[in-house]
This record gives sequence, structure tokens and C-alpha cells, in this order.
Amino acid sequence: MTKEIIERTESQQLSEALSTRYLSYAVSTIVSRALPDVRDGLKPVHRRILYSMLRNKLSPNASFRKCATVVGDVLGHYHPHGDSSVYDAMVRLAQDFSVRYPLIDGQGNFGNIDGDPQAAYRYTESKMTEAAMLIMDGLDEDSVDMIPNFDGTTVEPVVMPGAFPNLLANGGMGIAVGMATNIPTHNVAEVCDALNMLVDKPDSTTAQIIKKMTGPDFPTGGILIDNFDTIVKNYETGRGAFRIRARWEIEELDRGGWQVVISEIPYGVVKSKLVEQIGELIDSKKLPLVDDITDESTTDIRIVITPRNRNIPADKMMAHLFAMTDLESRFNMNFNVVDSNGVPRVMGIRDVLLEFIAHQKNVLLRRTKWRLGNIERRLEILGGLLIVYLNLDRVIEIIRNEDDAKAVLMAEFQLTEIQVESILNTRLRSLRKLEEMEIRREDAALKKERDELNALLGDTEIQNNQIKSWFGDIKKQFDKKTALGRRRTTWAAQTEEIVVNAEEFIEKEPVTIILSTMGWIRAAKGNLELDKLDLKFKEGDELAFAFHAMSTDKINLFGSSGRMFTLSANDLPSARGFGESVRMMADIGAEETIVRAFVLDTSAKYLVASRHGNGFIVSGENCVAQTRTGKQIMNVDDKNPATICVPVTGDTFAISGSNDKLLIFPTAEIPEMIRGKGVILQKYNAERTYILDVMFFNAADGFGWTTGRGTTKMDDWKPWVAKRASQGHTIPVGFPRSGKFGK
Repeated sequence: MTKEIIERTESQQLSEALSTRYLSYAVSTIVSRALPDVRDGLKPVHRRILYSMLRNKLSPNASFRKCATVVGDVLGHYHPHGDSSVYDAMVRLAQDFSVRYPLIDGQGNFGNIDGDPQAAYRYTESKMTEAAMLIMDGLDEDSVDMIPNFDGTTVEPVVMPGAFPNLLANGGMGIAVGMATNIPTHNVAEVCDALNMLVDKPDSTTAQIIKKMTGPDFPTGGILIDNFDTIVKNYETGRGAFRIRARWEIEELDRGGWQVVISEIPYGVVKSKLVEQIGELIDSKKLPLVDDITDESTTDIRIVITPRNRNIPADKMMAHLFAMTDLESRFNMNFNVVDSNGVPRVMGIRDVLLEFIAHQKNVLLRRTKWRLGNIERRLEILGGLLIVYLNLDRVIEIIRNEDDAKAVLMAEFQLTEIQVESILNTRLRSLRKLEEMEIRREDAALKKERDELNALLGDTEIQNNQIKSWFGDIKKQFDKKTALGRRRTTWAAQTEEIVVNAEEFIEKEPVTIILSTMGWIRAAKGNLELDKLDLKFKEGDELAFAFHAMSTDKINLFGSSGRMFTLSANDLPSARGFGESVRMMADIGAEETIVRAFVLDTSAKYLVASRHGNGFIVSGENCVAQTRTGKQIMNVDDKNPATICVPVTGDTFAISGSNDKLLIFPTAEIPEMIRGKGVILQKYNAERTYILDVMFFNAADGFGWTTGRGTTKMDDWKPWVAKRASQGHTIPVGFPRSGKFGK
């Protein structure tokens, strides 16, 4: 037996087996879970939820039923997955801030725009909305294919037949294996206009379509600020991004004051997180134009933003908020859907609409044929009933006296089996009430309807008119004048961006910047006397730098790593405590030394130098760091860190080294660079030799140094003048032993 099994075993490469199985899994995930169908805009789980609710008669006029009942029925008959996946999908269909036209009418806690979760399904109740019923309109008329459910005990629809354009109306999002979809919501009345136009003019361009439906219409409203060309391009390709801003207005207060009230926020933004984000930016002084934010929302959104002072222009304050917060967000559209052939692909708006129209034509033809079949059966039965009416006494006699009444009736009156079955199944009192006129009237009406349906099957124009009639009825039901149908997202393309310089609104006042050796920084109000500072520091810490600045200044820190870090003086903590570590404000390494702290002058030039005598001049405007990580100015290593950063203040440069040599040469010999290692300033023979100090001076003013005893001027300093990169000459008599120029 074992030998037979071995002989029947087929070998297969592991890579091939994995590839085949993974591909099957990926396709299953994409088609059966993540991507909506272009025809009804539903994923399988949504379709099964609605079909289950239809079977359980949870129509808009019915009573609410526990969501647990629906979830259980969906799991038991159609969707053999986790209950949370079904309930979460169900909840989203009921949230009026997630979908534009809710398909489920929920009763209970279904979550909110603040991001709070829904209650458990044993507490909530639901039934369907009118939009959901429209999606399934015609389902019992053989309009779509039905397939067996997972265990073969019942059937479910492959796709919903209704003319409600759900894909565009409610959008959708999903992530699959290697694919994702993100479709915005739209206004149904506008979509119906676009559909009717394409029915008549299938060759319409994307621009013509967008003139009918101007971009997304999100349930949370907001303002679409992209220009028309950008919108057209996005819909042409099926990919792109939309910029959505919050809706705001100015509310006047007493004594000339004002505040901004936010009434609508961008789609997908959680309100509580938005308020928290703005609050944190205010606390960290990154929104200098804003004083406070308050969430006064109830059922409607009302976020109140208070300006720093009444003189700030509201549009500039809001422009700064749009740039810094989620009050402006981007919706990244990706029209990745499963087409009518079951193939996932990204489609442009025209293809989406044409696929939907083709689906509706197919539904129309199937419903028409189904109705024709019913009419033919009814006409056949009516023919038999007319014979019964004309020969009622004889028919009754046959039924009473004959053993095989069915065969006798068929033989005597040339009736079909269906006609006889209908006669025999008719109650006697019903036969008594039969009237020839009623039968003939119904027969004539059905024949007229049959002729009309046959004409519809053979005439494309009639089919188009019927489809447009469906779209017209839906547009009328969701007209823009209704509360649900009104457009919520308005289009106001930005013609000119407002440039905001927040610094111009910072109150300019003198401050004293204090930085300790351990990197704790603070700003005291006023220009304090630096030589009389009486400050407290943490144990083991002491003063490293203290200098005057203005609250509008940029404070630069030059680190031993060769990086410049830029801080705003206005953002520095007060001097009441020990301050705040600069390593919390910028990404300065724990082992990195702060070589110099200074007020940055973008019009000035600075000399930067490393321990072993390399250096160059860099412009002030090139020293501005835009991020926390700083800006790399000088290329250094662990053995040769940056140690010098001083402003260029003269036409002559002096440098002293630990080799007891002094070198003087013209400043012009030092190159100006954007970034690099620099050139040799003073040559050192030993690795342990390093720079002690540098200074700039004007040759016309003479050269000297300063000590505690005063300033020493040299009458003849020419012997120490040499070319850059030379060693220099032994320091002059009286030069400080520290090697510092004492400036």
C-alpha cells in the first residue's frame, strides 16, 4: 500500500507551489473581500448584509431589529468569516459621517465623528433605508444571477440590480494583497445627470462629465479647493488627490473682538484628534497667531478658534492653520474596482459610468424577459378561464361526474395542461364570480403590455429612455433641494495662495538667552546684564552661553557634529525654572557638544573650523535649519570634531594653536563654501595639536588681545603674517598662556 502511494506522489517545486497558492489567496482577497464591484459599488460583505436584511423583511417601514440578528443570519447563511468584520461593515453603512447616503438606518450607538467606537451588536438595532431598497430593486425579477451560498443550502445574488449608483454615491475604501482602493463619495443627483448624458452621448469627455458632477461630495462637507483641470485629470486617470479644507466663518464679539467657528471638517478627519492636534501646536508655540481652541460641538460641529489678538487678519490665521493642521487634508483617490468581467483594475470616471449603464441595460433586458414570461403564462390561463366562463355548467358537470376530469377537459375544450390545472385549482365560488368582461379587459391589457415589452427588446432608443427614466426617478427622490440630497462639499478653487509669515505677528521684545553646559536652554524677558547674572542650574551644571536677542530672532546652535540647529527665540521656555533641554527641541546627540549658540544673522558670514585646523566660511542664510535634525554644514569625524564657529568681522584672520604658534593671514584666503571639510587654516605636525582660538580684525585697526588686565596692542605684528596653511611663528611675549585672544 505504501509503495502504491509513493508511486502516485507527484513532485513539485516549492517556489512554484507557493507562487500558485499565494496567487490564489491574493485573487480571493482582492475580489471577495477588499474591492467593490463597479456595478453595484458593494463588497461581498455589504451585499450579503443587505440581502440578509431583505430576506428578513427589514424594509424602511418595518420595525427595528437587533443587529445581532442580522450578523448571525449573515454569518450562518452567506459570510463564513468573523462577526466583527460583518458588524464593522454594517456600522459603516449606518454612519452618516462615513457614507454619503446611509444604506442602514441605525438605532443606538453607532459611533461618532470623534472616533468613539460603536456599541456591541446586542445593544444596537437596524433596518434598511430607501437607498438600500433602490439598490436591490428588481432582485425578485430574475434581473441578476443567483449563486449557491457557501454550504449550498440557499442562494445569494452575484451583484445587486438596482439603478442607484452606489459606487459613486457612497464611495469605498479597502486594502488587499498588492492593491488598494479609495473612492470618494458624490452627489447622486449630479451622478444621475452625468449618467443620462452618457446614455445619449457615450463619447462625452471627462471634462463634460465633470461639468455635470463637480468632484466629490463628502458627507462631512468641506471645501474642495483644486482647480477644474486638476479635478478632470484625476477623474480621467482614476488616480489623484483632492485638497479639502474645513468650512469656517468669522463670528463677531463685543468690543471689536472676533473668533473663527469651524462648522465642517475634511472627510476622514477625526474631530477629537484634530482639536487635540491644534491644542498641542498652540502649547508648543508653533501657532503664534492662535490663542486658544474650544470644541463646542453637539450634534453639529462647532470648533471655536480664538486669535492671539484682534489685529491679526483672519484669512492669514486660517492659512497658517491649513498649512500646519488637518483643517486641510488630501483625499488620495484610487478608482480600483472589480469590473463586470470580475477583473480588478483602475478605471477612469467615464469607464465607471459606462459599465454601470451597461449593467442597467442588462438588468432591463432580463427584467423585461422575466415579465414577458409571466405575461405569456397569464394569457394562457386567461384563455382557459374564458372557456370556463362560456361553458361553466358543462365544466362543473365534468368535474363532478368524471373520474379523470383533467383529461376530459383537455380533450373536450382543447385546453393545455397549465390551463386545466388553473381551472381545477380555482374555487367554486370564484368560478361563480367570473365575468367575461373582466377576463377580456385583463387579456387586452396584458397583450398591449406584451407588445410594448417586445418593442423595448428590439429598440435601443426605448431601452435608453427607460434607463434614463430610472435615473430621473432617483434624481427626483434625492433632489438637491432635499436635506439628504443637497450638495455638502462646495467647490471654490484657490486662485492665489496666501503666504503667511507667522513671525510678523510675534510681539518683538528683548530677551536674554541662557544655555547651560548640559544643554538646558531658557529665555528671560529683557536684556539682563550678562556679567551680573545670578542663575540657578541643576546639580553639576553651569552657564555655557548667555547673550541678548529679540523674541523674533532665530537662535542657532552649532554642534561638534558639524550641524547647525535653528530654534525660534519665541518658542524657548521662560527663565523661571531650569528651562528645557535643547535635545528635546532638536535631534542633538547625547554625546554631541554645543560649540556655539548665537543669534543668527542671515546677512552675515561665519567661519567654522574643526579641531585639527580645517575650516571655511559659510553664509548666514545657508545656516538656517528647517527641521529638527538640523543642517549638516561641516564634514567631521570623531577624531576631528567641529570646535569653532565665529562671525567674520574683519579683513584679517588670526589663529593660535596648541603648538604655541600664531598665524595671521588675509581673510580673503579662506574660501566660502556651502558644505564640506574645508581647507587647512593652520598646519599642525602632530595629531595631538589643535586649534586654541581664532579672531578676525581689520588690518587698519591693528592687532592685539585682551586679558583681565586690559587690551594689549602690538605695534609690529607683520612677523606672524604668512600664507594660509603654514605653521606660523612662536607666540609673542605677553600672549595669554591659554592661547585665547580674549574677545
